[in-house]
Amino acid sequence: MPIDWSTVPDADAVGRDLHALIAELFPIPRSLTGDGVRATLERLGRDVPLETVELPTGTQVFDWTLPREWNVGEAWVESPDGTRVIDVADSSLHLVGYSVPVDATLDLAELREHLYTDPRDPDVVPYRTSYWAERWGFCTSQRVVDGLAEGGYRVKIDATLDDGHVTYGEVALEGVTDDVVLLTTTICHPALANDNLSGIVLVWGLARILAAQEELRHSFRLVWSPGTIGPLCWLHTNANVVQRIRHGFAVSCVGDPGPVTYKQSRRENAAVDKAAEIVLRDLPGATVRPWSPYGGDERQFCSPGFDLPFGAFSRTPADAFPEYHSSADDLDLVGPEPLGESLHAALRIVDALERDATLVNTSPFGEPQLGRRGLYRSLGGGSSQEAALLWVLSLCDGDASLLDVAARSGLPFQTIREAADALLGVGLLRPAGGSQAAPGS
Repeated sequence: MPIDWSTVPDADAVGRDLHALIAELFPIPRSLTGDGVRATLERLGRDVPLETVELPTGTQVFDWTLPREWNVGEAWVESPDGTRVIDVADSSLHLVGYSVPVDATLDLAELREHLYTDPRDPDVVPYRTSYWAERWGFCTSQRVVDGLAEGGYRVKIDATLDDGHVTYGEVALEGVTDDVVLLTTTICHPALANDNLSGIVLVWGLARILAAQEELRHSFRLVWSPGTIGPLCWLHTNANVVQRIRHGFAVSCVGDPGPVTYKQSRRENAAVDKAAEIVLRDLPGATVRPWSPYGGDERQFCSPGFDLPFGAFSRTPADAFPEYHSSADDLDLVGPEPLGESLHAALRIVDALERDATLVNTSPFGEPQLGRRGLYRSLGGGSSQEAALLWVLSLCDGDASLLDVAARSGLPFQTIREAADALLGVGLLRPAGGSQAAPGS
């Protein structure tokens, strides 16, 4: 069914809403597990029908064993004069993720072995984690490190690593069919606005819009989970849903001013790949990238055993903007305008998937007379709509979908869908086999 765009705020309004939510979520200390993830999901669930799912420590999930849960109270470094020169209270980036508890006094040389800076910029704090190897450390700027004097430094990390859970959140929206569209984002990064808060809020925005639709053709699953282990947990617990996934994409890094980017699925010719390419044709500077095994959630969903039709949607991809994984990825990097544009572009991909259909020309022997059916102007000269009618009649042979027609013709999907609806209305098209001709232009 078509998205009712009258229920969708304009790009400026939705961008302001998304940016405000990023600012609200920014201080929450998220990690691979823990109370920060739960607090973030609780906030998202105030506006969408979100269910929280937890899998216990030690659960075997494919080739992985779920880790212990990590939570942090205070964590700081005091200089010899008692000044706190590094403090997680100032930013959750200051502590290496999954640092083990420490309460010790070290000399400067010993302390330096546990300090991490960003070689790209002496003024920023890097983001570092150690999920699978027990160690501890602090992240700070190189300028702070250069200013440290000799002497004894008190180090305190009040952290717990206990049996607990890996937590993820999911919104399930039932459609007319059991075919599933899966939309995901990661939720494990602290104090990083573009990577990954922008993805968190954009999927939240999509969930609000989709939940408000009177009827959906596909069933939808929208998932917020920690990187790598999160999508594996979802796949582990949703074997009955996996076989019904027809389309999907991961969302990340959608708030910066760079052009929209889509990375194809491992298949590279799935319907979602075609829909994204068609939508991005009309966006200045937008690019479509081929599949690669480096990235986010798509690595798990496209692994050979699953090989799902699942791509990745972003603006500047992760690792390609200079502020990546540092304190420079702050609220100033992301803006309402790119956030709003990103949501509208992602929703147009979803809308194309909702309205795609495979149809059959019911008058295939020669060109049917469109004029007497009110579909052709009495004077020659042509128009894009008439070109769309001819493209649909030419290619709708029961094998090509409307996305295929839009891709091959170069015409917007909306124009192709409107032409198909007109031809359906006068009986010149019918659904192929038992497939549903999704209504709606």
